[in-house]
Amino acid sequence: MEPLLIFILALDIDLAFSEPPNALHPVFWMGKVISFLMKHGYGLSPAAQFVYGLGVTLVTIGIFTVPVYFLLIYLRGFHLVAYIVAAAVIFKTCFSLRGLRLAALKIRNLLVEDKLAEARLELRALVGRDTSRLDKNLMISAAVESVAENICDSFFAPLFYFAIFGVAGAVAYRAINTLDAMIGHHGEYEYLGKFAARLDSAANFIPARIAALVMVLSSWLCRAKAGSAWRIMRRDHRKTESPNAGWTMSAIAGALEVQLEKVGYYKLGDSHSPLSTGSIDASLRIAMTAAFIWSLLVLLAGVIYHVAA
Repeated sequence: MEPLLIFILALDIDLAFSEPPNALHPVFWMGKVISFLMKHGYGLSPAAQFVYGLGVTLVTIGIFTVPVYFLLIYLRGFHLVAYIVAAAVIFKTCFSLRGLRLAALKIRNLLVEDKLAEARLELRALVGRDTSRLDKNLMISAAVESVAENICDSFFAPLFYFAIFGVAGAVAYRAINTLDAMIGHHGEYEYLGKFAARLDSAANFIPARIAALVMVLSSWLCRAKAGSAWRIMRRDHRKTESPNAGWTMSAIAGALEVQLEKVGYYKLGDSHSPLSTGSIDASLRIAMTAAFIWSLLVLLAGVIYHVAA
């Protein structure tokens, strides 16, 4: 039952407290390590950059995963309560429900007050696109897309790898996802980040599809358009460059019967309903309900496994 206690405690910590300061957050230090290691990868040939980026990816994962693995083994032998508390605290840093909800609501509130310049600045923390020229509708679209995509990266996937590999598995996933966020894109890191981007796509392959299916179910529970969510998810999930992000984003577009757009890249869903700040609220209800369902499913699987063992 230890993994179940670790998850319940970690979830309680997440819902009760804000994110820890940067100095205490592993993701902050992952970013520092990645930035430091990447300084030495410029000026190489494309092939050498790919190999160097592969090395940086594996080293970064190892730096953060291996110490956690052995620390928790030690603590488990030393004192069970200390082990559960430490594991829960570490695991909590691998996911964030409260943080995602608060970030989306902050943007929503700024848009309600027509503080568009401030909303553009806040939105930069959630999306990778240039927000400086987005109008209000496109900012609402970006916020809804971010909620849909990040519910997978910030909750479904970390819990998926925790359920299979324990806390160290969740930490490894968080390192992979951080690498992708920092260097897994075109341009400056075209070759340096290629391996990290491919690894992140592989890591999210199953969680993204699970998240999308659960979001269709949560759409029904939230009295949104579950049938449309299923239809649009099947139709539009391939329209995004990412092989995974389109699943949850197209599901939420269908559930809300809105069109989500990243100009020059994709349009998801049909614009049967206009985008509004209420769309952000509705997307959060569906995403948080999906997170609750996923939590129950994983807890149920854990109980069945414990009883069977």
